[in-house]
Amino acid sequence: MAKQPRLAAGRARALGVPTRGTTNPNRLRRVDRWMVGSAAVRRALCSNADALLVDLGYGATPVTTVEMAARLRVVRPDLRMVGLELDPERVAAAEHAADPPLLAFRRGGFELAGLRPVLVRAFNVLRQYSEADALQAWDGLRGRLAPGGLLVEGTCDEVGRRASWVALDASGPLTLTLACRVAAIDRPSDLAERLPKALIHRNIPGEPVHDLMVAFDRAWDRSAAYSTFGPRQRWAAAVEQLVESGWPVVGGRRRWRLGELTLRWSAVAPNAD
Repeated sequence: MAKQPRLAAGRARALGVPTRGTTNPNRLRRVDRWMVGSAAVRRALCSNADALLVDLGYGATPVTTVEMAARLRVVRPDLRMVGLELDPERVAAAEHAADPPLLAFRRGGFELAGLRPVLVRAFNVLRQYSEADALQAWDGLRGRLAPGGLLVEGTCDEVGRRASWVALDASGPLTLTLACRVAAIDRPSDLAERLPKALIHRNIPGEPVHDLMVAFDRAWDRSAAYSTFGPRQRWAAAVEQLVESGWPVVGGRRRWRLGELTLRWSAVAPNAD
C-alpha cells in the first residue's frame, strides 16, 4: 500500500513524507536551463514585485537550491530563494550555504511554510506517492502560488541525464517536457521510466502519453540517418517529425538541439477514469 501524506510534527506543521534525500551537483541543470529559457517562467519572475522562489525538497545537501538561485538570477537578479525540507537535520546542515535574505533554508513541505512564491520547483518529491495523492499535492501547491505563479514538478535520474517535468499555473497543467543527454539513451521511450507521477502509470496502450512515446520512437527510427551529425541532430529531426504529424510542440529547434521536447499538456493528459 502506498504511503499516505502525513503532517510531520513541528512548528510549521510541514505537510508531506520525507524523501530519500538523494542529490548531486548539477542534477537539476536541465530543468534550470529550461526555466531560464521559458517565456512563462520569465514572465512570472518579472511581473511580481517580490520574486520569491521555493525549491521544495532539496535533499541531503543544498547544492541544487544554490545552483537554481544562481542560474535564475540571470532572469531576475534580486530574486529571493528559499529551500524547504521536512527533515530539520537537513535544514540545519544547509545553513552554511544560506545568504539571507537572498538565500535561506527552512522547514516545510507541501504547505510551503506559509510562503506564497512566484515559482516552485518540486523535483523527485512525488514519486513515493500514489497518483491520486500526487494530483492532490499539485492542487495544494498551485493554491499557494502568488498571482501569476508557476509550479514546475518533475523527476530525474540520479545524475540528471534523464528528466521530465510538468509546468502548472493556478488553472492546472500547461506543458510536459522531456529532457535528456541524448547520447545516453537508445530511444526516446527510455525516458518513460522518469515520467512524472501523474503520467508514469499511464504509459499503457490507449493513453495519450503512450501514443506520444510510440510516435516519438517511430520518428527517432525514421531519423536514423541524422546520427551521422550527432545524436542531438537526430533528436531534433525526430521532434520536427512530431510537429509535422500535428503534435502541439512548444519551442523551436534551438530547444530541441538541447535534448528537450515540450508539448502542450492537452496532448498527453490522462484519460478520465
